[in-house]
Amino acid sequence: MEENKNQNNLQNDTPKDTSFKSVVSNTGTTYSSFEPNKKKEKKSSGSGFGKTVLLPFTCGILGAGIVIGTCFGVPSIKNELLGQTVSTSGENTTSGSLNTEQISLLDYSDTAVGVAQKVLPSIVGINVTYSVNSPFYGNAGTATAQGSGVIISDDGYILTNNHVVNSTSSSSFYSIEEASKITVKLYNDDTEYEAEIVGTDEQTDLAVIKIDKDGLTAAELGDSSSVQVGEFCMAIGNPLGLGTTVTDGIISAVNREVTDEDGNTYTAIQTNAAINSGNSGGALVNSQGQVIGINTLKLSGDGVEGVGFAIPINDTKDITDQLIEYNKVRRPYLGIGGIDVDEELAEQNNIVAGIYVKTLETFSVAEKAGIRVGDVITKVDGTDVETVDELNEIKNQKQIGDTITLTVWRNGDTQDIKVTLQEQP
Repeated sequence: MEENKNQNNLQNDTPKDTSFKSVVSNTGTTYSSFEPNKKKEKKSSGSGFGKTVLLPFTCGILGAGIVIGTCFGVPSIKNELLGQTVSTSGENTTSGSLNTEQISLLDYSDTAVGVAQKVLPSIVGINVTYSVNSPFYGNAGTATAQGSGVIISDDGYILTNNHVVNSTSSSSFYSIEEASKITVKLYNDDTEYEAEIVGTDEQTDLAVIKIDKDGLTAAELGDSSSVQVGEFCMAIGNPLGLGTTVTDGIISAVNREVTDEDGNTYTAIQTNAAINSGNSGGALVNSQGQVIGINTLKLSGDGVEGVGFAIPINDTKDITDQLIEYNKVRRPYLGIGGIDVDEELAEQNNIVAGIYVKTLETFSVAEKAGIRVGDVITKVDGTDVETVDELNEIKNQKQIGDTITLTVWRNGDTQDIKVTLQEQP
């Protein structure tokens, strides 16, 4: 916009007897040159033309011919000019530094077709019915939603997102209760199979459901730790309730930290493969047709395009096993409610940086071990911590029954307190 404004100003300030003309160079770049209109003078068309146009042009042609001829007379220069790789019936006729071999997209297409054919039988569409209540109308009816899932066993276990099958919300006008009915549609099968929830985990946004059917095609799970930025990937799911749909792209980033609207933070795989509403719970797969992630989030809004996120499949394996075995995820627990204290906040309140203990749950292991409200936790097993997330990251690597050492600042003194972790209620 600024360039247009400046040009207009220049044109407006230009005397009426002047003009602009465009000059295009051999690079394709357009330049603007300013030249006043002058009174035309009569010139002869004979010798003047020869001196100003014909002679320089002829000299240029002769000079170029001499240079090219000289270059072709020198073998090394000739090879550099002509040396190139041209593909003819799969054979290279010449070789050199310039590679002009045509690359066929057939291999790329074959890869996408092969991946889709392998994975599609392992992806399901999920339809969920919710009961809706209103303080004004009582039972106001039902609401429906769609999602996706990945078959993880041939006897009917399906992995999906928690928010697909366990979304509850409320406002002053209505409240959506837990799902009253969940049905699953298999690939190339119009039958709707009723599913039951095996277990859900809000913290990781994962859930396992099950249908009563055997002989299903379980997806092959890959290794998400080996995923590389730039590699091919495909997203498969049930976007907008359309039915099984595939989109492709590349891995845009790995180990990307994202936070959803509920405040849950994930370390995710980012992709530019199109992910839309209804893709949640579906599969992100690699070129071998192995599931490397569970599609979970996408960014939306003006100016946003092709930014989707998947939970790495390696992060789901232990969660899935626990949901099937215990119907929940068993996590170690301290019973502390804390506030993050950085150096600035610490200086303002005459304490040290760390995690300020704001609340303690009654009869929790932290309370029994001697932690008090007002303490500041500065280290966990010798590692400095300043945020609750850092504390949880260390704690969640432990097992129930493990003992950890908390370094605590209290009224100017520092002490170590050992705490044995219990299962989270």
